Amino acid sequence: MIHRISPKHITLENLKEIIDSHARIELSPESVEAIVKCRKYLDSKMDDIGRPVYGVTTGFGSLYNVTIPKEDLSQLQHNLVMSHACGTGETVRPEIVKIMLLLKVQNLSYGHSGAQLVTVQRLVDMFNNDILPVVYQQGSLGASGDLAPLAHLSLPLIGLGEVLYKGAVRPAAEVWKEFGWEPIRLQSKEGLALLNGTQFMSAHAVWSVLKSMRLSRWADLIGAMSLEAYDGRIEPFLPLTHLLRPHGGQIETGKRFMEILEGSELIQRPKEHVQDPYSFRCIPQVHGAVKDNINYVKSVIENEINSATDNPNVFPDEDMVISAGNFHGEPIAIPMDSLAIAMSELSSISERRTYQLIHGLRGLPKYLVAKSGLNSGFMIPQYTAASIVSQNKGLCWPASCDSIPSSQGQEDHVSMGSNAATKLVRVVDNVERVLAIELFNAAQALEFRRPAKSSPLLERIFADYRKEVPFIDVDTYMHPLIEKSITFLRNEQYI
Repeated sequence: MIHRISPKHITLENLKEIIDSHARIELSPESVEAIVKCRKYLDSKMDDIGRPVYGVTTGFGSLYNVTIPKEDLSQLQHNLVMSHACGTGETVRPEIVKIMLLLKVQNLSYGHSGAQLVTVQRLVDMFNNDILPVVYQQGSLGASGDLAPLAHLSLPLIGLGEVLYKGAVRPAAEVWKEFGWEPIRLQSKEGLALLNGTQFMSAHAVWSVLKSMRLSRWADLIGAMSLEAYDGRIEPFLPLTHLLRPHGGQIETGKRFMEILEGSELIQRPKEHVQDPYSFRCIPQVHGAVKDNINYVKSVIENEINSATDNPNVFPDEDMVISAGNFHGEPIAIPMDSLAIAMSELSSISERRTYQLIHGLRGLPKYLVAKSGLNSGFMIPQYTAASIVSQNKGLCWPASCDSIPSSQGQEDHVSMGSNAATKLVRVVDNVERVLAIELFNAAQALEFRRPAKSSPLLERIFADYRKEVPFIDVDTYMHPLIEKSITFLRNEQYI
């Protein structure tokens, strides 16, 4: 599969297809024309610009008032990339780095950045050959773009830094020799074009939203299995109630549960209890609110990845070079913090359902084993889920409500969107683990309702799950089973 980079609007579903199918990318004729036109315009302006232009003929940040001689402009951009590669901490996972490369190509392809065609094409070649720069998680303020992370992403272009290639981290210069590539000599403004942008934040957001969408659908399936195992009631999912409070996600969740539970013997049998605990009865309201938030954040992130977010912006047709603030991360920092909170709630209500299942209520044995006491059964997986949920609560403190001035006060308000982005990834990973533990418990509890059957859909999921994770008669080593449960949630055939 080949995806053409063009001005056409790209969706998160498009990105998912590109990544999942290991598609190659190429620049469309429209993109090539826009890139070349902008670069030619910028080159022509260097002869008669007649005034300082930030980052083009001047220094950076608080050095904006220092004019750079024309003969030093290429070295200025080279120095910018080198000096800003100050990241530290854990490395960014390769799948997110690959999204960063794709988004940086998309950003430069609009023809408002002044990058050379050879520079953009080299990024395309890196993407297509799975040559992934080593990028570090810490270093960006999410303000003048993701300066440090994008510097690490860009270092290989000039023959510096390290890349992950064929499973090994190697100096970029070595890999370049194997491909017969020469380091690129950056031209005026190019360093800024590469470093000013939100691709670090955006790539984390894309990855997180896509995973959140999958986990949200899984949460409904797992919650429905837990409801069945708990001998829960169907009434909270009936549409009449949700029409009185018509939030889209709430209505969708109620409808989905009715579809998931269609044909179930368990849900139809008479119930002795009048009400279920909130973690079951309020699933439409909680899962629904998460769905609404995911949809909102998805719309914001799609807007972001279809934007030019570097600085200054070049407008050849209008004969203007405008220094502004499109690199500032605030528009996506706040939504990313919001998504972390929403997903954390998905794990919180999941852990409560797990607790209800092991509590020894409604005919279920304590800790979901026949001989509790001698066996601890499912006591400790709930502890694990509770620990993860507690960690999520700490991670949900909004990064975007902080700001620390930098660059001698010139950059006096920053978004901290990069911290929001890396925290969000951790929260979403944690949610996957908590849901996997709930599935582990729900499948175990469902066995105690036999011979009664759940719905055809849930029974099919249960049967496939049992091929990976067995019923637990007596205490056993559970860590590998939890890991298998996590892996099982990466199967998308049911969602």
